[in-house]
Amino acid sequence: MEICWFATFAAQKPVDAAEIAALSRFLAGLPGVGRSLVHTPTVTNDPYLDDGPPPTLVLQVYWPEIAAMEAALARDGALQALATPAILPSQTGASVTQQAMLVRNFPVPDARFHTPAGEPHCTYLVSYEGPAEDLNVWLDHYIHHHPPIMARFPGIRQIEITSRIDWCGFLPWPRIDYIQRNKVVFDDQAALTAALNSPVRHEMRADFKEFPPFAGGNTHYPMLTRVVNPS
Repeated sequence: MEICWFATFAAQKPVDAAEIAALSRFLAGLPGVGRSLVHTPTVTNDPYLDDGPPPTLVLQVYWPEIAAMEAALARDGALQALATPAILPSQTGASVTQQAMLVRNFPVPDARFHTPAGEPHCTYLVSYEGPAEDLNVWLDHYIHHHPPIMARFPGIRQIEITSRIDWCGFLPWPRIDYIQRNKVVFDDQAALTAALNSPVRHEMRADFKEFPPFAGGNTHYPMLTRVVNPS
């Protein structure tokens, strides 16, 4: 299983195209990295939810094993550059949180993207803060009940669920300890909006009401997603 490190930025200014290009070059050159995702906000229509202003930027950086990730997050690790204004000047002074998690992927009927080359696809990023009354029971229900419903969304290309782990890292940002994050991925904004307004969304809501007891908030943000492969 892969390990994924999340960094979530909330700033007054959006990230511009030049910063995304510089960030992508930086992420592609990280030692031992698998791939990275750069998420920036977009809009959709969900009949059940509106979680307010989205983050200005969310990074997902994947490694095939934890040692390479922890090396990048070390006191002298490559990812320390993100804590300086050099790569993301628009995010200077941003509120930034971080978390490393274990990745689970689930099958979908058709994983082939139809997005034009070079264009971002569209992701619905979801997080559950917790705590759960019984985390083992909560995760077991979610992992075994929710993905089969997600897979029935029209046009879905990916399903990913991540769960928390213990990890070492020394970037100067607060850590958060969400019990779970997940995402559903589509070709574009129109496809995500169509899926959220399909009958499957009502099935998802019905299953949500069957979740084992948990506290804390949950958020859902539509994002444009750029894939960065290692150089």
